[in-house]
Amino acid sequence: MNGAPATSDPRLGTTPVEAVIAKHTVARLVWIGPILIAAFGLVRGWDGVIGASLGVAVVGLNFLVAGVMLSVALRISLAMYHAAALFGFFLRLGLLMATMLLIVQFFDIDRVAFGISAVLAYIVSLILESVAVARGRERDLDWTS
Repeated sequence: MNGAPATSDPRLGTTPVEAVIAKHTVARLVWIGPILIAAFGLVRGWDGVIGASLGVAVVGLNFLVAGVMLSVALRISLAMYHAAALFGFFLRLGLLMATMLLIVQFFDIDRVAFGISAVLAYIVSLILESVAVARGRERDLDWTS
């Protein structure tokens, strides 16, 4: 590629697809989060509200880190992208668990609401984003048009 930046490679496109998908996934948390927060608020009170809010926030941050990590890795090389996809998943999973353990260690929150809301927010937002991409609803991605 004669020293040209990776963005000039026509295979890569101009849109950082991974970052866009991460932003879409986090945007779906705007709908998922209040449902989880309200449900835990009704069942577990204000402690449930705080725990569920933190669980949803931690998941959203995890998705954003994933999108940025993969987009940056792709601009470096395809091998780096593959490494970031494989090892980055385990790294982010470890960071997610460490963050959750640190929060419950230093703050007195509802651990049940925190953990269940994090797991549900993660799974439901991934499912919704997968369905949206599969149906072609994400028009701002290069490879779906």
